[in-house]
Amino acid sequence: MSKIWFVTGSSRGLGRHFVEAALSRGDRVAATARNSASLHDLVTAHGDAVLPLEVDVTDKTAVFEGVNRAVEHFGRLDVVVNNAGYAQVGAIEELTGQELRDQLETNLFGAVWVVQAAVPHLRAQGSGHIVQLSSAAGLVAMPLGGAYHMSKWAVEGFAEALAQEVAGFGVKVTVVEPGGFATRGGKNPDPLANGHLARTNPVYDDLRRRLAGLVAEQPAGDPAAAARALLEIVDADRPPLRVLFGQGFYPMIRQAYAARLRMWDEWQDLSARAHGALDRTTDAR
Repeated sequence: MSKIWFVTGSSRGLGRHFVEAALSRGDRVAATARNSASLHDLVTAHGDAVLPLEVDVTDKTAVFEGVNRAVEHFGRLDVVVNNAGYAQVGAIEELTGQELRDQLETNLFGAVWVVQAAVPHLRAQGSGHIVQLSSAAGLVAMPLGGAYHMSKWAVEGFAEALAQEVAGFGVKVTVVEPGGFATRGGKNPDPLANGHLARTNPVYDDLRRRLAGLVAEQPAGDPAAAARALLEIVDADRPPLRVLFGQGFYPMIRQAYAARLRMWDEWQDLSARAHGALDRTTDAR
């Protein structure tokens, strides 16, 4: 039986590849973008299998209207992919309040609005799969990515809570954590230029150059391969709660998590002292 998808951020990047992979095997897709004109080629190629929707995920009303329209059009939703997002780049000192708010409005609140709009439909039908795009940046932090990390670490937490809340209704949740993918016509020689750049302070220029070199060394994944992998996940009877897409960041993540465990272990004596004396009083009544 073919699946019905709702995918945000379908105009380009991984979102476009997810949509094309679903359509190529006979599934139907409600594809959203801030400008629906960017979806016309999909309609031309796939006809009624595509429902193009103009949705800015920061507009809660528009999100609810888009999800409801998709359900009315197709009759149900099987896979909801929260893909819309971008990376705000800048040192913490460089970021403006508006840049921070905009990052969270898209990457975090936009995802929450989609979930809030979709869950009542999935719960009522007793099935469905929510795929939340996070990032390797949702697991480990690097300098100059504070705003993006803030949004993706928050996404990780809300998606894990969501998975426990909806499991009893037959709804599955998977957090996809991609590394770097060549989604803009090849890997950019300056990876930091792929994001939204804060106004730079020259005291961080050397750090910027070193970080650009480090990120450039990470292998760029094939977005079409990522889309095929996503099809396997949504078809699985027991999909993972979390899954990395790509290999470049896996050793770094293993090292980071091992270091966290060591640090917590090393400071366990202080942790116990921080708890204070145990309250052993009981109510004798």
